[in-house]
Amino acid sequence: MKKTKLDTASEIAIKTCMGVKKNENILVISDELKREIGYSIHKNALRMGFTSLYVEMKSGKIDGEEPPKAIADLMKIFDVVFCPTDKSLTHTDARREASALGARIATFPGITKEVMIRGMNADYKKISKLSLKLKKILEKGSKIRITTKLGTDLSFSIKGRNVLASKGLFHQKGDAGNLPTGETFLTPCEGTANGVFIVDGSMAGLGLLKNTNLKIEVNNGYALKITGGHLAKKLNNMLDAVGKKARNIAEFGIGTNDSAKLSGVLLEDEKVLGTIHIALGNNTSMGGKINVPIHLDGVIKKPTVYLDDNILMDNGKLFV
Repeated sequence: MKKTKLDTASEIAIKTCMGVKKNENILVISDELKREIGYSIHKNALRMGFTSLYVEMKSGKIDGEEPPKAIADLMKIFDVVFCPTDKSLTHTDARREASALGARIATFPGITKEVMIRGMNADYKKISKLSLKLKKILEKGSKIRITTKLGTDLSFSIKGRNVLASKGLFHQKGDAGNLPTGETFLTPCEGTANGVFIVDGSMAGLGLLKNTNLKIEVNNGYALKITGGHLAKKLNNMLDAVGKKARNIAEFGIGTNDSAKLSGVLLEDEKVLGTIHIALGNNTSMGGKINVPIHLDGVIKKPTVYLDDNILMDNGKLFV
């Protein structure tokens, strides 16, 4: 049988990104919306001679929602877990608990066939190098300020925070992250973010922002006011359904994948080189204290980023 581009992408995910070994077993968790991708990973794992189990659940309502208990339990007993699902399982207790027990986990929230094929053919050695370089630089800093020509001006403390580099190679016990990948990220110190940011790329749960930008006003670590027409109303409704802590400024990330393009799939959008993203909601996966069942990223194009008194990025150009 002739190999398709999706077969090749699945093979790269198994062999290159996860480095699955002969004696390891694989669990693939998918849903009715991402079945084609989930089944491709499972089928190719079997073709490559691995032991693989495919399980399907009903798609979730929001990013960060916990999977059913039976699936959470399964995650703990496999060596390698792939999660191509419509809504993200990245920031869930199920994922964190399985990682803590040593499972290597790749999450693919909102993945499409096109993003899978484009994203898995990126140069992960190059992405890894840039992501780790950026991690070392951010670890030395204590304050971030972000500005854009559209009016973003947001500052927060990162003092003592753990900086994470999602490099696309998950070969050590407990490693976890998105595929396709390419970002360096951290959680701002709770309560320290102040100012405003304009999301003009894409927003989790809303897709590409074409005609309307979202203006998010931040006070003492919380997104108190969100404006921007019907999309702002939708975002406010998603956050209000969870409660005040859903408005926590949860993440600051920098895209490091030069193959990624703004597509409306947040999984890819937040990895685009020349962008940054700021997330609201859960930050416990990054070492923070806010554990709520929601995590929504907003992508900002062409930002200028200051680390303490130095320019780290100027109008989308990284100085690394």
